[in-house]
Amino acid sequence: MRALVTGGASGLGAALCRALVARGDEVLSADVNPPVAPIDGVEYLTLDVRSDDDWAAALERVLSKWGSLDLLFNNAGVAGGGRIDVAGMDEWQWITEINLFGVVRGTRTFVPLLKSQGSGTIVNTASLAGLVHPAGMASYNAVKAAVVAFSETASHELAEYGIGVAVVCPSYFRTPLVDNMQGTDVAIGSVIGALVANSPTSADDIAAAVLAGIENGDELILPDEAARAAYGLKVADRDGYNAVMRKQATRLNAM
Repeated sequence: MRALVTGGASGLGAALCRALVARGDEVLSADVNPPVAPIDGVEYLTLDVRSDDDWAAALERVLSKWGSLDLLFNNAGVAGGGRIDVAGMDEWQWITEINLFGVVRGTRTFVPLLKSQGSGTIVNTASLAGLVHPAGMASYNAVKAAVVAFSETASHELAEYGIGVAVVCPSYFRTPLVDNMQGTDVAIGSVIGALVANSPTSADDIAAAVLAGIENGDELILPDEAARAAYGLKVADRDGYNAVMRKQATRLNAM
């Protein structure tokens, strides 16, 4: 298969590239940054997901290299957050432009090609935060929930064209994403940093589960046990879920 992975220079994107190459796929990695550790067999493109021109160039490279595309991974994203009365509107605009509109731009760029070929799968990286909404993370929760909603909408619109759409919602896993986390609410930054650093799950674990979910035809991929447990609690016991979330909010407000 032929795959384009955004945010492929590090973290989950790099793990997806490794997993795809390992199973014999051809891979283009597109990122605003150079790769942390280049992967043999992966071609690297410069792509800022906020740039329509960069997206047009990525499409042109796909067409010139392959003429078609099997897998589009809208994976690029940034970490952010902050309590409602602490995070500024500039933080909201920054995270929305990258985490939501990056997915929208990527999908809009490649849907005409996928429609014309009558096949393909779009995989959008959201987060457990798109389904479960802890305190202190309003902007991140909101944009990831929007990615979930966008993905479901796209799956309905594109099904008749033979195009699948999946959304990935992992819990905390070890990733350098938080190294560049921005925001004025330093308390939430320290909390998230600790949760990521202490997670037993690696980016490679998540990538393997994502590819398995795609093979299984899953439209919602919960790739780790922590994500499945948290979402399961919300669905099965909303009062219990609210109690856990509000206890966490109380701890955060005491920091």
